[in-house]
Amino acid sequence: MTNYSLKRASKLYLLFITLPLSLATLRVGFYTTSCPLAESTIRRIVQQRFVADKSVTPALLRMHYHDCFVRGCDASILIDSTRSNQTEKGAGANLGVRGYEVIDQIKARLESICPETVSCADIIALATREALRLAGGPNYDVPTGRRDGRISRSDEVNLPGPSSTVSEAQKVFRAHGLTLDEMVVLLGAHTVGTAHCSFFRDRLSNFRGSGAPDPTMERGMVDKLKNTCGSKIVDRTVFLDENTSFLVDNMYYKQIIRKRGVLKIDQEIEEDMASSKFVAKLAADNALFGEHFAKAMVKLGSSRVLEGRDGEIRRNCRVINH
Repeated sequence: MTNYSLKRASKLYLLFITLPLSLATLRVGFYTTSCPLAESTIRRIVQQRFVADKSVTPALLRMHYHDCFVRGCDASILIDSTRSNQTEKGAGANLGVRGYEVIDQIKARLESICPETVSCADIIALATREALRLAGGPNYDVPTGRRDGRISRSDEVNLPGPSSTVSEAQKVFRAHGLTLDEMVVLLGAHTVGTAHCSFFRDRLSNFRGSGAPDPTMERGMVDKLKNTCGSKIVDRTVFLDENTSFLVDNMYYKQIIRKRGVLKIDQEIEEDMASSKFVAKLAADNALFGEHFAKAMVKLGSSRVLEGRDGEIRRNCRVINH
């Protein structure tokens, strides 16, 4: 893991999966009988938040990814630290994760109508789907039936930074059951993401000690980012998609084809022969991006989940039941 400071490391990490994928036997409509208002309640609350703050989409996306990366999609990222245990929430990579209050609001409402029924893990998955849909992304079915984990440790959070090469990233994704195409389409989540200038400042003036900008970044983009990132005292943020920053669409891929990728990995997937053809297809067809993104999200959300009698249904998403 790149040794960023805790504040800087908290903003953005790549979508690496650190546990093997094991697709579960989740099913669409799991709460049809036990809590028929579950999905509509989640939809309404997320919609209210989206109207007030469109950044809820990248916030929930990041929360969902970072939850699934460590112990699978078990809501372990939501557990608060105690004196005896620093949880995933306190890890450097997770300090910038936002949206916990949205999950709290949803959970409180669901507990009032269906006590101890809907898991926090399912709330994250369903809320993320709703936020994506509201931002123009695909509206896909989310299989549910996850249960909540009882273990959360900060020292298990070890997410690589955003400067890996395609081949390095591909090895990690392949080892955990995800294809190169799925890696490329999951990186499309950067369509609504942001990054601190510290993550890419070297690309603007002294790339790999050359004393010059990264030659794979279009000069106009270099100049634009220099204007934003000139100060090293204030670590500002920029949108990874400079065009439709709050829309889930394929503009991210159009941007990197024009050599306007902000992070090195963004530009790498367009430069690398193994991934460039799929990048071009996604850039040319927004519907294709939506279709593949939805499938990848379902696959990611089904990784290493707890079911049946494993785990628990937390009454408060921040605290393990006692």
